[in-house]
Formats: sequence, structure tokens, C-alpha cells
Amino acid sequence: MTDDLIIQTITPTTHDLGGFKVHRTLPSKPRTMVGPFVFFDQMGPAHLDIGEGIDVRPHPHINLATVTYLFAGAIDHRDSLGTFATIEPGAVNLMTAGHGIVHSERSPQAQRDAGPDLSGIQTWLALPERDEEMNPAFEHVTRDDLPLVQAGGAAARVIMGSLWGATAPTTTYAETIYADILLDPETSIPIDAGADERALYVALGEASLDGMTLEPQTLYVLAPGHAATLRSARGGRVMLCGGEAFASPRHVWWNFVSSSRDRINQAKHDWTAGNFPKVPGDDKEFIPIPAVPNTVSYP
Repeated sequence: MTDDLIIQTITPTTHDLGGFKVHRTLPSKPRTMVGPFVFFDQMGPAHLDIGEGIDVRPHPHINLATVTYLFAGAIDHRDSLGTFATIEPGAVNLMTAGHGIVHSERSPQAQRDAGPDLSGIQTWLALPERDEEMNPAFEHVTRDDLPLVQAGGAAARVIMGSLWGATAPTTTYAETIYADILLDPETSIPIDAGADERALYVALGEASLDGMTLEPQTLYVLAPGHAATLRSARGGRVMLCGGEAFASPRHVWWNFVSSSRDRINQAKHDWTAGNFPKVPGDDKEFIPIPAVPNTVSYP
């Protein structure tokens, strides 16, 4: 039954960033990973005042891939590879840090002029040890290129991996599943038993799993090998994430993820010393390394 299906419930840490909130469920003390996912943030939903926007100044990453997916609004991405890309709802930005990358995220001017909407999910994926020090890369996959599986009032956009018989073109380094599920009122969709580790997260509206109500902004880790049915009485938006279980833990400190604590310490030194590359077109500002970061792992 449902008690056997859900093996862990992770409630969020919520940060008010002035104008919008961020709900973080990974990493947490109870759990640091679900498949390759080591970080799970929901931004908003929010509507900012005219002239305002988000301005995430240039900052570094190592040994991970960031995945940005929006429900509403738009974000301009720039990175030290020289990439400039505007992400809009339904598309995905995959930035692979490898041995080191720097990027910024800001609201486009047209959005600021209108009063930006902001709603979406940002996740980080740990890279397999063989890929941690690969060359950095960036990939933008459009909304139209991501498969949309529809049945009986439910629609699921496959962001990464293979689900419901459809496969996303987004690059994966470890076995990964990731989907955005939209449920109309009184509809359902099956959650199959594939993947070593899986979790569900109600981002908007409401949903239940095999009759158990799922609380919003909460990550529910599912037992391996059990299929279930996700339903919504009044309509909801649910994220499904997971993939292969990693044999070795990942350490997270600020924006750095690695299988090696020494590698994270080296990244701290390199950022402080100015050894990371600059972001073309956004090289006047940067985020200094914090004395005590908000994001740390507990391996």
C-alpha cells in the first residue's frame, strides 16, 4: 500500500529572496541524493514589480550539471563558454560544469519592463566520477523538442530520460528520469516502477498517490520496484525525478559538487584567487565565496 510505497518525505527549507520565495528539498539532512539529483529548488511562483527582475551574478560550478526548467517567465543565461541563451517555459537549459564553469542568470529587459513572472524548477545533477572533470558544455533543448505524452486529460513533458514510451533528446551522463506532469481535474497517470530511485514533488495545485494526499513543496521518495497511480481531483503540476543510485556519495558546498572534498577545497581556493574564467558580456560583477553557505551536504 501507500505506506510501503513512500519511503521518505522531505519537507522544504524556504528562503525569501525579496519578491519571491525559493523552496529547497535537496540537499537535506535526511537525504542528499535521489538518483543523480543532488539539488532541487522551486522558484516562485511570483510576479515581480515593473522594473524588477532576478540578477544572479556570475558564480562558479564544478563536477555537476545544472538543469533549469520554467513554468512561467524567462531567464537570460550567460556562461564562461561564451553562451547566451534565453530560456522560456517548457524548454530546458542543461549546463555541464565539468572541471569548471561560471555563469549568470538574469531577467531579460523585456520581462523587467512588463513586470516579470517567475516560476520553475532548478536542479543539479551529480556527474559520474568518470565525467566529473570533463570539459564544460551547454545545451538548450526547446519546448517543441521535448516529448509530450498525453492521455485522458493528463500531459507529461519528458525533460530527461525515457518515460511512458518517449525519450527526451536532452543529454544524460547517468541514468536519469525527469518529467513535468500536468493533471487536469479528475485525471491520473501511471508512475511505473523503473529507475533505482524516484521522487515526486507537487509544485502547483494538488495531487495524490494511490489515494494518499501529497503535500505541496514536499519531495516524496518512492520505494524501488513499486508502480503507482498519480491522481488529481482539482488539477495539479507534479515533477517526477530520479535515476540510477550512485555507489559513492557526493559532497555539496555552496555551488560546488564533487565526489572529493579535496576537489571542493581546491575550487574554493580557485574562485577566491580569480582562477575561474570570466563570463563574456557579464564580467563586471561576481558572487563572493560565502563564509557559511546556505547549501551544504550531509554525507
